[in-house]
Amino acid sequence: MAVTDIDERKLEAFIGLVATEIGAAANAALVSIGDELGLFRAMADGQAVSSAELAARTGTQERYVREWLAAQAASGFLELGEDGYVLPPEHALVLADESSPFLMTPSFQAANAAVAARERLAERFVDGEGLGWHEHHHDLFEGTERFFRPGYNAHLIAEWIPSLDGVEERLREGIRVADIGCGHGVSTILMAQAFPESTFVGSDYHEGSIEAARRAAERAHVSDRVTFEVAGAKDFGGGPFDLVCVFDALHDMGDPVGAARHVGSQLADGGTWLVVEPMAADTVEENLNPVGRVFYAGSTMLCTPASLSQEVGLALGAQAGQQRLTEVLNEGGFSHVRRSAETPFNLVLEVRR
Repeated sequence: MAVTDIDERKLEAFIGLVATEIGAAANAALVSIGDELGLFRAMADGQAVSSAELAARTGTQERYVREWLAAQAASGFLELGEDGYVLPPEHALVLADESSPFLMTPSFQAANAAVAARERLAERFVDGEGLGWHEHHHDLFEGTERFFRPGYNAHLIAEWIPSLDGVEERLREGIRVADIGCGHGVSTILMAQAFPESTFVGSDYHEGSIEAARRAAERAHVSDRVTFEVAGAKDFGGGPFDLVCVFDALHDMGDPVGAARHVGSQLADGGTWLVVEPMAADTVEENLNPVGRVFYAGSTMLCTPASLSQEVGLALGAQAGQQRLTEVLNEGGFSHVRRSAETPFNLVLEVRR
């Protein structure tokens, strides 16, 4: 293509887009610093603040805080008025409130941890090997827990469990539940708190996450009905279970078909498998949107390498979609796959034999 064939307006627009992306990439680390040091939380009252005032509130140095505030205002995270910088209440729900269902600062923590593995990931692009979940910085584990927790708090007990045919009533009466790939145990503990008559076993291959889950269960006072064990998706035991759950983990598995077969061997007659996966349509074209962008990026850096590091290495990816997931579940011995609920970020499937 000759230079004279270039559409200058298209070129200028794309340069503007790239400049925005460079700023976003650089600001991701600054958002995490603000989250870690409590800068956003110290502004959650919605009042205008100067760099000196914010530094005094948070025990930080004014000169660093001055630049940080300007960067956040330039990014649209803060507003600059005559009296100083303001964190609007709508933004506070996303950046400063740990109890908010809209909290998104943890995603920056997890993303920065994933980016820290960039050099090793570039090598995997060349050699085709995998990069295990356990090989990442510990901020990934904590950030992932904090990222998923608001959604689970908002939807798991109120919407997802009731969407399963007959399961909520059985949980109230008392059944046995397995939570596979439970990570730090957020989902397991939420169910145990809501359904004290049932018993729960959470499992994950990552020993550090299981240790964190056990501590969390003690803090939540549910250790009498919750246990956590180090086990993979194809070798967890303790069945038969009336309900098996997998939250945002099936696509990370190297052999999800083999995992499905093992779930079948551990599931009681008439039992239900709850599968929650990242929201995705069945084609790439349908997933070219802001949510799909986040999940494709995470899939490239985390989910696909994790699967490729394991036996089989099917590498479904975080945007597999219901059709592909159904094929995997059917191959694993489950004929009933129904979308029972959804959110902008979650695809919820009721699975039965």
